[in-house]
Amino acid sequence: MLRSFITIVASATILSLSAATPQSPKAIAKAKADSVVKLLTLEEKIGLMMDRSKPVPRLGIPEYNWWNEALHGVGRAGLATVFPQSIGMGATFDPVLIEETFDIISDEARAKYNEFQKEGDNGRYKGLTFWTPNINIFRDPRWGRGQETYGEDPYLTTLMGLAAVNGLQGDDPDGNLKTLACAKHFAVHSGPEWNRHSFDAKDVPAEYLWGTYLPAFEALVNDGVGQVMCAYNRFEGEPCCGNNRLLIHILREMWDFDGIVVSDCSAIRDFYMPEHHETHTDGAEASSDAVISGTNLECGSDFSNLNEAIERGLITEEDINASVVRLLTARFQLGEMGENAPSPWDSIPYSVVDSPRHRQQALDVARKSMTLLKNNGILPLSPQNQSIMVMGPNANDTVMQWGNYNGTPSHTISIFDGIRAKNNSVKYAKGCNHVVNDSILPEVDLAGVETVIFVSGISPKLEGEEMKVNFPGFRKGDRETIELPQIQRDLIKSLKEQGKNVVLVNCSGSAMGLAPEDSICDAILQAWYPGQEGGQAVAEVLFGDYNPAGRLPVTFYRDDSQLPDFEDYNMAGRTYRYMKDIPLYPFGYGLSYSEFSYADPSLQESAQLGDKVPFVVNVTNNSDIDGEEVVQLYVRKKNDPSDINKTLRAFKRVNVPANSSVDVEFILDENDFKTFDPVNEEMAATPGEYLIYYGGSSASPSFKEITLL
Repeated sequence: MLRSFITIVASATILSLSAATPQSPKAIAKAKADSVVKLLTLEEKIGLMMDRSKPVPRLGIPEYNWWNEALHGVGRAGLATVFPQSIGMGATFDPVLIEETFDIISDEARAKYNEFQKEGDNGRYKGLTFWTPNINIFRDPRWGRGQETYGEDPYLTTLMGLAAVNGLQGDDPDGNLKTLACAKHFAVHSGPEWNRHSFDAKDVPAEYLWGTYLPAFEALVNDGVGQVMCAYNRFEGEPCCGNNRLLIHILREMWDFDGIVVSDCSAIRDFYMPEHHETHTDGAEASSDAVISGTNLECGSDFSNLNEAIERGLITEEDINASVVRLLTARFQLGEMGENAPSPWDSIPYSVVDSPRHRQQALDVARKSMTLLKNNGILPLSPQNQSIMVMGPNANDTVMQWGNYNGTPSHTISIFDGIRAKNNSVKYAKGCNHVVNDSILPEVDLAGVETVIFVSGISPKLEGEEMKVNFPGFRKGDRETIELPQIQRDLIKSLKEQGKNVVLVNCSGSAMGLAPEDSICDAILQAWYPGQEGGQAVAEVLFGDYNPAGRLPVTFYRDDSQLPDFEDYNMAGRTYRYMKDIPLYPFGYGLSYSEFSYADPSLQESAQLGDKVPFVVNVTNNSDIDGEEVVQLYVRKKNDPSDINKTLRAFKRVNVPANSSVDVEFILDENDFKTFDPVNEEMAATPGEYLIYYGGSSASPSFKEITLL
C-alpha cells in the first residue's frame, strides 16, 4: 500500500506530460522525482542524501545503500566471479572484451540484488549503484591503488572506462538502467595514500590537467555515466568535493553533467578535521559548501549537519532539492523503488553467479592479460619436462590473485595448481615470503632440478588503499621503492648461481623494478593479479597452449632513480608520454611466440582538418604459430611547444594466422590530432605537420608524416 502512493504520484506526473513533447526515459524519471521532492520534509530530504539513505515509509521510499563495488567483479557481497584486477584488464588492450566482461558483472549484480531483495536485505554492497570504474591516471608506480586503474595512458584509460560503463549500465531500448556506474576519483588524484586527506595537488600546468588528468572523465561524462565521485585531496587549494572549478565550472557548466556527484567516503569530514584539509570550521560549513559546489550524495554522515546549515543561513532548501531530485531520478531509472513495470533484469537467476560461462570469461580475460617481457627461447616449456620446480611467495597464494575490492569465487586456481595440471611431476617449495626474512627454507632440495619457475612480486596485502602496512619499502598501501623485495632478489640470484634456468612469473598491480632480474632470468612473464582462473592462464602461456599478446598499460622503469618526486603532479619525466630516459620495458610492450613485421603503411600526405584519414598497415606473422598482435598508433605534432614525446591515439588487437598477413585499418579524425593549445588552454587540433608512429609498442621508431591544413 505504501508504494502504491508513490506510483499514483508518478503516474499523475506522466499524465500531465502526455500532451507535451514526448519525454525521454530520463526526463520522465526526473519528472517523477520533481513531484516526489515536493512531498518530502527537510529531514526526509537530508536522509536521502547519505550513502545509507533512510526510508520514507509514508511515501513508499525504501531504505537504500548507495555504496557498492564492482571493480573487477561484484565486490564485498559474497560469491562472485573474480576477474583479473583492472590493471590486468588494461593489459588486454581489448575494450570489446572488457565491455563483455562488465556486462557479465552487471548480470551478476542484478542476480545478487534480486536475491537480496527477496530476503529483504538492503545492506551495504547489495544494491545497484556501483562506484566503478577508477579512471585516474596511474602516473607513478608507487601508488598502491594504481592496480585499480587501466594504466598510465589517457586514451587507453578512456576506452576501457567507456567499456566498463557501457557494460554496467546496459543498453536497454526503454531507457532502464541495469546498474549505475561511477567515474572516480575526480580529479587530479593518484596518491600518495599516506597524506591524501591533507594533500593539495596544486601548481599543475594546464597542459597536464587537460591533456592527462581530465580526458577520461570528460569522455565518460559525455557518454552518460551516471555518477562521478570526487576525490579526497585538494586541488588548487579547495577540497575536490567542494571545488568550484572542478565541480561547477568544468563538470556542470563545461561538460553539462546532470548526474550524481558522490563524495569519497568521509571526504567531507576532511574539510574541517585537525591535520586534514582544515579549510572549514565545522560540519555544517563543510556540508553546505560541498552541496552548493555540486556534491549531491555523501559517503558518510556529515550531511546530517545540513539542517543546522540551513538554520545558520549557509544553504537553502532549494540547494538541497536539486541534489535530491538527482538522487531520486537515478533510483527511478533503476526501477529500484518498485514503481515501474518489471525491468528486463528482474528475472536473472542467482545461478548465473560464478557460473561456468562466467568462469570461462574470467579465464579468457586472464589469458589476454598475460604480458611476456623476456624470453631467451626457454618458453614454451615442455609438459614432459621432469626437472621443474615451482617456487616463490606468490606460487600458491590464491588470495593474492583476487586483487583488491574483490568478491569471493567458489574456487581459485593457483599458479602452482595450473602448472601442476600441465605437468604433475613438478616439485614445489615456497622458498621465501614476499618481504620478511622469516620463512627461507634452510635447505631446498634442488637435486635434479634444471628449471625453476619462480613466482615473484608483491600482493594486495602490501599495496592498496590507505593500508596499515609498514614493511620496509611500503608505506600505508603505497611503495617507497619499486624494486623487487630483496629477499626474493637474493633467492633468484642464488638459483641462477647454482646453474638453474629461471623463469620469472611476476604478480603485482603495478610496475616493478626488474633490471637485475632481466639480466639474470631466462624468461619473465608479468601476470598482474590474474583473478580466479589466473593459474590456468599462466600455465597455458608457460607450456605453449596459449600464445601471449598482453601489452604493458604502464611503463616499467629500470629502477627508483628514474622516478620523479611522488608528490609532484607535474607529468615531466613521467610515463612514456613525457619520460626522456629509456625504461626497462616501454608502455605498450609485450612479446609473443610469433614474430611480426610491418609493411610500409598507406597514408595520404596531407588532409584538411576535420577529414577522416585512413591509415592502413599490413602486418605479417613470420612464424609457424597463430598469434595476436596489438597494433598501436601514436601521434606527435612537429614543433609542438610542449615536451610530450607522443601519445596513443588508436590500437587494435588482431589475430594474424601463421605465415600470413592481414591489413589493419584505422580511421583517424580530428580528435586524434588534438594537442594542448596554450593560448586557449584547451585540447585542440590545429594546422601543422604531424608524425604518426606505428608498431607493437610505444618505443617503435617507425612513423609516417601527414600535414593537416
